[in-house]
Amino acid sequence: MLERTAFKSELKHLLQTHLTLSHPIFLELFDPRRPNLELLRKVALQGYQLTKHFLSYVEHLYFHCPLPRFKRALLINVYEEETGRLSRTGNHVALMQNFIAALGVSDAAREAAQPLPATRELIEYRLAAVRDPGRYHVGAAAVMIASEGQNLETRAGEPRHELLAKAYGLSPFDLQFFSVHQQEDVGHVEQGLSLVAELCTTRAMQDEARDAVDHTCRLFHAMYENMHVEFCRPAARAMTV
Repeated sequence: MLERTAFKSELKHLLQTHLTLSHPIFLELFDPRRPNLELLRKVALQGYQLTKHFLSYVEHLYFHCPLPRFKRALLINVYEEETGRLSRTGNHVALMQNFIAALGVSDAAREAAQPLPATRELIEYRLAAVRDPGRYHVGAAAVMIASEGQNLETRAGEPRHELLAKAYGLSPFDLQFFSVHQQEDVGHVEQGLSLVAELCTTRAMQDEARDAVDHTCRLFHAMYENMHVEFCRPAARAMTV
């Protein structure tokens, strides 16, 4: 079993080895010479499926948290997700809805969208983990480290909101969902690393937390791969016919 500080470092390194912004779908999305608005709409609607469930994940982590000092931090996270008052923005689901509206997607089309199989698998894996108090360390690792860690990625030093602004001419208001999370999730990931490191008091628990970070990151990659197959490859085949 690793000492707590060493375990935190290992979990952070594991997160950093799974960089989803390197997936080919982002090469197509973030090319300012060839913006693909229709693809961005489809990807955003899949992202919305995740956003709709995120508050539920954090609420469960707050409710079941066995450590008071982390419970308070999770309550602050819930408050910000629900109200946006700490960032002086808005409810985080509403921020994502604003982004989707800026892409020209109607409210009806947004709410009619359904998750692809890999998107649904990612949603359900995290829901199952956070709902089980006996696997609390797994849920915390999956949500607070692997999931919130996705928002910290950059490409050549540029975060998602800057890449989207450059490629699609979107305003800072349109992109608040991404800019807010890029800032806030630095602290959330650090809290997650500390919480999971303190919770894992046996080698088996550490192994389970490692697996949760690794598996969740792989589910994110699978989600983007599912989108790439569904949304990009049919168009590529049509061009060759």
